[in-house]
Amino acid sequence: MSNFIVKKVAVLGAGVMGAQIAAHCVNAKVPVVLFDLPAKEGPKNGIVLRAIENLKKLSPAPLGNKDDASLIQVANYEDNLEILKGCDLIIEAIAERMDWKHDLYKKVAPFIGPNTIFASNTSGLSITALSEGFDADLKARFCGVHFFNPPRYMHLVELIPTVSTRPEILDQLEGFLTTTLGKGVVRAKDTPNFIANRVGIFSMMATMYEAQKFGLPVDVVDDLTGTKLGRAKSATFRTADVVGLDTMGHVMKTMQDNLKDDPFYPVYKTPELLEKLIAAGALGQKTGAGFFKKVGKDILRFDGAKGDYVPSTGKADDIVVRILKEKDPAKKMKTLRESTNPQAQFLWAIFRDTFHYIAVHLESIADCARDVDFALRWGFGQKNGPFEGWQAAGWQQVAEWVKDDIDAGKALCNAPLPQWVFDGRTGVHTAEGSWSPAKNAYVPRSDLAVYQRQAFRATVLGENALDGTKAGTTVFEDESVRIWHQNDDVLILSLKTKMHVIGQGVINGLAKAIDEAEKNYKGLVLWSADAADGGAFSAGADLQSMLPVFMSGGVKAIEPEVAKLQQAHQALKYANVPVVAAVSGMALGGGCELMMHASKRVASIESYIGLVEVGVGLVPAGGGLKEAAVRAAADAKGTDILQFLKNYFTNAATANVSKSALEAQKMGYLSQNDVIVFNPYELLHVAKVEARAMFDAGYRPQLQKLIPVAGRTGMATIMAQLVNMRDGGFISAHDYKLGAMIAEIVCGGDIEPGSLVSEQWLLDLERKAFMELLNNPKTQERIMGMMQTGKPVRN
Repeated sequence: MSNFIVKKVAVLGAGVMGAQIAAHCVNAKVPVVLFDLPAKEGPKNGIVLRAIENLKKLSPAPLGNKDDASLIQVANYEDNLEILKGCDLIIEAIAERMDWKHDLYKKVAPFIGPNTIFASNTSGLSITALSEGFDADLKARFCGVHFFNPPRYMHLVELIPTVSTRPEILDQLEGFLTTTLGKGVVRAKDTPNFIANRVGIFSMMATMYEAQKFGLPVDVVDDLTGTKLGRAKSATFRTADVVGLDTMGHVMKTMQDNLKDDPFYPVYKTPELLEKLIAAGALGQKTGAGFFKKVGKDILRFDGAKGDYVPSTGKADDIVVRILKEKDPAKKMKTLRESTNPQAQFLWAIFRDTFHYIAVHLESIADCARDVDFALRWGFGQKNGPFEGWQAAGWQQVAEWVKDDIDAGKALCNAPLPQWVFDGRTGVHTAEGSWSPAKNAYVPRSDLAVYQRQAFRATVLGENALDGTKAGTTVFEDESVRIWHQNDDVLILSLKTKMHVIGQGVINGLAKAIDEAEKNYKGLVLWSADAADGGAFSAGADLQSMLPVFMSGGVKAIEPEVAKLQQAHQALKYANVPVVAAVSGMALGGGCELMMHASKRVASIESYIGLVEVGVGLVPAGGGLKEAAVRAAADAKGTDILQFLKNYFTNAATANVSKSALEAQKMGYLSQNDVIVFNPYELLHVAKVEARAMFDAGYRPQLQKLIPVAGRTGMATIMAQLVNMRDGGFISAHDYKLGAMIAEIVCGGDIEPGSLVSEQWLLDLERKAFMELLNNPKTQERIMGMMQTGKPVRN
């Protein structure tokens, strides 16, 4: 075995992308140095220092923990080029100008180490042209590595070799990008704009072209082409605003300059509306106005005919909304094509244009169809890729329709569909692989070692791979849980409830899983099948299922249910085999408490964790506040407990939710010993490795012991702060009551400071406060408001 370890990364260029790539390296604990030009005034590294300061203000946050901004090393091209010699990977991320990039390469080339990988984060310039001027040795270590904005959140990274790039360099880089930075890697051919931008920007241009043809305003187009099509909420024109209209213009210019022989070349012309906005300096979100503009609370859209902004009120027609709700893709596509409604005709046209384009260009831009679908899913936030959409709607029928439109002069160009489209196939994705016109074969998935860490890889429609809902051997399954294993020594409990909420079925499932794991397995992992697809770990207690119990038996009937939840969590904490919570997405309320009681947590960087019960007028009662008291006492190590308790109290009393797993560590919901995973597809693998290692190391649950608490002195200190907040109008009277109850629980009640209490004592305090609040009209208002609208009521 040979390890490829990136000990240090250099990022050249402290612009928006460069700074954020550096930030994500720091998130992943990779030492990084950020370079830019020396400043003309002030500190010489002023440009980089300002860029790092700006990282703390960006939303969504590039840094998992803002405090880590200070870990980015600063440098400039005049004084610090020697640092490059100690870097294993150098990523150039300056502006998209070939001449500027070449000037910089001449400057840095003498300082690049003999084994260093050098990569450009260009969004579309030729990698081969960029490498001109390098000696043969550096050419062999040079490639394109294209991150998507914002790099922390966008899963896609395109890896683009030249003919000179050594294959092992690409394999090493793919492993680093996949595991360490958590990315989905797609290898692209060195053609203008690579895969995602080539197809994605074409699709946007075709949408703009067809919108003009059908006379549809930008707001109607966005309502039609966003979530209703399984695409990003920002749809078409809003996406352009977010990306920046100047950036869009640049990508279009790359196509105009380099794709003159493309049959679709006329479509690459910059749309007139876009030209007008760029000329007026309305570049989208960064300038406060683009296709859309926010004025106060109102959203305005740009009206090309009037040359001004007008109220944005356009929506999809009801008949089109009904068509788009059709579950059968073949019926949906047929109805859109045959409808006389202009919006439906527009939607068929944009589907047809994209299908036409990807069929004509697949051979030149990608190794196989799977790469196109992943690039669009991971880079543009689409639920399904374009080839998947075509295959789902009936390959041959759609192909005939596209051909008919080409022959009738309705398509964007008259280039015929390639012959392979009509060879009797039912699609491009099969169990054996995805279609590659260049190889005239179906290409199987990459077998790089890094993918052995992914129990269930991202799949494409038609691949027929087993997923986490059906794979392995099932020990027990009902409508709430599945208890299963992968024919090995670690048991897995997967939640099946909506948002993985915790009701009686999940509580029973936990007991069954612990019992089974203690008898026959090395450990138990809590992991659900949609963990890598943005699913929640658990959104908390199932309030809906408690309603009938409450209606029939009142508050008294709820108390035994709360006690059962508490005891289920205690059984988890004191199980005789290690229990590892594989956390990804939301872990809120009872979901946070479930996670806190595991022996260890393995959390995806994108984990949003918090005790949020005050939002429904309740206090955490599944052991979360008890754990806060236990952890604060452990942190204090015999010193003043209150100093360590304040953080836990504030987070629970304000329903504070972490914006990353790194922030959850800072908040105390995750410990420093918990593992943070950057690729959600690796979550199950790492959790099982941890469970097995704990068992093999002789795991025993901790013994139950008494806990020192802050008592009435701690309560009084916290209460004084709450009074100030209430009297200052920062919190309502009911928030004050909730805060007072949380203070009483985490401080152990009205007892002497330093008193020793049992965990059960603290659980009883939780339950008593919870029952009292259930009877409170203000709490009932909050619960009903949340169940009816999904939003917290502030009263």
